[in-house]
Amino acid sequence: MSAIALTAADRTRLRKMHPDLFAPGLFKRWGGLMLLAGALAYLVYCWSFFEVGPKLAEGKWERASVYMADWISWEAQPRYRCQPDGTLQIEHQRFSPLGENPDPDWMTALPDGREEVTFGDQSNRIEIATTGVVAVLGGVPYDIAFADEAAILPADAPAAMSEKNGRVTVDYGFAGSAEIRATQVLVRRRFLGWENFWFDTTSPFWGMGLPELWTSVAAGPQISPDQSNLSLAWNEFLTNSEWQHGDVLNKLLQTIVMAFVGTLFAATLAFPLAFIAARNVTSSRPANWLTKRFFDFTRSVDMLIWALVFTRGFGPGPLAGIAAIFVTDTGTFGKLYSEAIENIDDKQREGVRSVGASAADVNRFGVVPQIAPVVISQTLYFWEANIRGATIIGAVGAGGIGLKLLEAMRTNQDWENVAYIVLLILIVVFIFDNLSAALRSRLIGPTGH
Repeated sequence: MSAIALTAADRTRLRKMHPDLFAPGLFKRWGGLMLLAGALAYLVYCWSFFEVGPKLAEGKWERASVYMADWISWEAQPRYRCQPDGTLQIEHQRFSPLGENPDPDWMTALPDGREEVTFGDQSNRIEIATTGVVAVLGGVPYDIAFADEAAILPADAPAAMSEKNGRVTVDYGFAGSAEIRATQVLVRRRFLGWENFWFDTTSPFWGMGLPELWTSVAAGPQISPDQSNLSLAWNEFLTNSEWQHGDVLNKLLQTIVMAFVGTLFAATLAFPLAFIAARNVTSSRPANWLTKRFFDFTRSVDMLIWALVFTRGFGPGPLAGIAAIFVTDTGTFGKLYSEAIENIDDKQREGVRSVGASAADVNRFGVVPQIAPVVISQTLYFWEANIRGATIIGAVGAGGIGLKLLEAMRTNQDWENVAYIVLLILIVVFIFDNLSAALRSRLIGPTGH
């Protein structure tokens, strides 16, 4: 097929008919690049304004690995003190996870008065005496002498050994470390898992393995004359002083109740108000305006701020959390419900009205069936989301698991407890996410119809 040549007159006529194609504006030609350049400029501005570079440089990144290790492991910290009579005194932390009379197999008294601590096996250990320490790394011994009230770093020390202010630190990786001074040696021995998770050191079931525990509960001699071994074991688990399972579960239940009651109250109030806010149902413009402004006011203030307000008014506890969720969600639900009403098909309302139905029946049979899928879906979604939100507002005094999480984080030591609480929150969110999806599927169908 031969090409058709356009004359000058044809080209002029086409330019006049389609000027946007032949002479596009500046934004159409360069709009994409302009937006990309603007986004890059904004990122550069944020990098400078928030001092991202210096903050990254000043960050204590070495702490990240320590915190992560604390989530999945625990430490025993025996301290060896050199006494004036040439002996060593062993001290354990106040609430030692090893119990009142610890005698672990990784701590051994040597015949000549020295003490030995192993970090996994004999190729990684330290031998402690009042005159010095021998640190064995990978089977190679290194002598750390004491002089002028300071520990002396060996000349051939490997990278795992360091010295600062007269203290020598020997790093054994995940297994732990030893901080050596002239008068004492602090050992940090790390173990995988959560220490004393089931029972604390004061429990009669402490230290029992699963077979021994089962035998004690099922057929062992009765420990307490007032209750069975099974009841005693359950009570000891809940009152575990280190993990406080009973209190944690109680706070978790408070969080769930806060989310459910707050969401329920909000939906109950917002549903009738939405009919007043909808212009196609209520013809009064002042009523529409006032109701929508009420929705705007309650939802424009963040739930966290409302929680702070109600905590000052009601005091710390779940009531403040319920009120914060109730007020915030009332505005959100009201906006969503009223917009759903305003977008309905009026033919169904007119059909109900044509048979002489009252205004209430028109809304009941002409509006509610159309908005029910939206109302149910949004309400269930916010109920699920409020379980997560209740965790946050609990941290500012509204009670629940959030307050317990904040307490564990404040110590900066109980990171295994933080991991435990976070895991419980994840499990609860997962359960209620699936429960919400199942309810939506049952009530409005798998496709939302």
